[in-house]
Amino acid sequence: MKKPILLIIFFAFTSTGFCQLKSRTFEEVDSLQHIQKRKTIIFIHTDWCQFCQRMKQTTFRNPEIIEKLNSKFYFVDLNAEEKRDIVFNNQTFKYKPSGNNVGVHELALQLGTIKNQIVYPVLCVLNEKNEIILQYNNYLNIEDFKGLLEKLEQ
Repeated sequence: MKKPILLIIFFAFTSTGFCQLKSRTFEEVDSLQHIQKRKTIIFIHTDWCQFCQRMKQTTFRNPEIIEKLNSKFYFVDLNAEEKRDIVFNNQTFKYKPSGNNVGVHELALQLGTIKNQIVYPVLCVLNEKNEIILQYNNYLNIEDFKGLLEKLEQ
């Protein structure tokens, strides 16, 4: 009796591990585009943004969304307050401090600015040539995100 229960528990825990979202770096996307052309979805967020954290805990943990992002797109998780230099599209982008422990990354600004401001969370979609084809700055629940992915696949 104990063995079947243990097996069920084991498979419940291990099966969730196989369904993880593959987050790429910008450098990886640059290389992967030479191998297989795909659209890139960039999730621009901060650690202090409640809506960003909610999307991470709900939308980006949905198995259907994970499967679609992993198989059809390149996904990049970009913290807008990232301090390391990022090389993308033959350019180097840097963190720009604006006060004591406050600042924003140049790449987050370039990809996430809509109407002269950046409001988190931001989804930025690039085509296969790394050109911006969509920017959206609002929380997306599971159903809305699935709808967006369906439109992007067309």
